[in-house]
Amino acid sequence: MNKKQSANAAAPQAMHVDARIGIGMFFTLTGTILTAFGLSTRDNAAAYAKSLGIDANLWWGLVLLAFGVVMLAWGRRGQAKSEKAANKK
Repeated sequence: MNKKQSANAAAPQAMHVDARIGIGMFFTLTGTILTAFGLSTRDNAAAYAKSLGIDANLWWGLVLLAFGVVMLAWGRRGQAKSEKAANKK
């Protein structure tokens, strides 16, 4: 074994953490909280009078929840691809 091979063998392994996973977790949690709040206050018409009767908390919570789930899926897919490529080496 030459010096280059021994240096590569002693190198620490990369963590393979995708930033989209953390972003997805944040938006999924935020969307879940906002959706729950929107569902729990659906009967309060006075609170939604300023938004023309639209439950903005519920709809934006669902949007954030969907975005978070998509980011989590993309992050997991990217992480799996990078781990697969690292295992082939």
